[in-house]
Amino acid sequence: MIGKSVTVCGRVQGVFYRASTCNKASSLGLRGWVKNLPSGDVQIEAFGEESAVQELIAWCKHGPPMASVTSIKVEETAFREEAPFRVVY
Repeated sequence: MIGKSVTVCGRVQGVFYRASTCNKASSLGLRGWVKNLPSGDVQIEAFGEESAVQELIAWCKHGPPMASVTSIKVEETAFREEAPFRVVY
């Protein structure tokens, strides 16, 4: 079990990025959260099986159809028990 913190940059707010991320992460059995940042970026903390977390990271590089991802930053974070994946406001 691993944890990753992901910051997604580009046109990622107002394009259903958070909702789509939540759906994708939930379908992979991950726990954690996704939220908008004041900078216009999106931050994700995902916890679970390594292969599932890596699949979510790969998905984050393009996101939902209306998104335009310019870059992502991935950092290790300590695994912790989290609630089912959710959108944080």
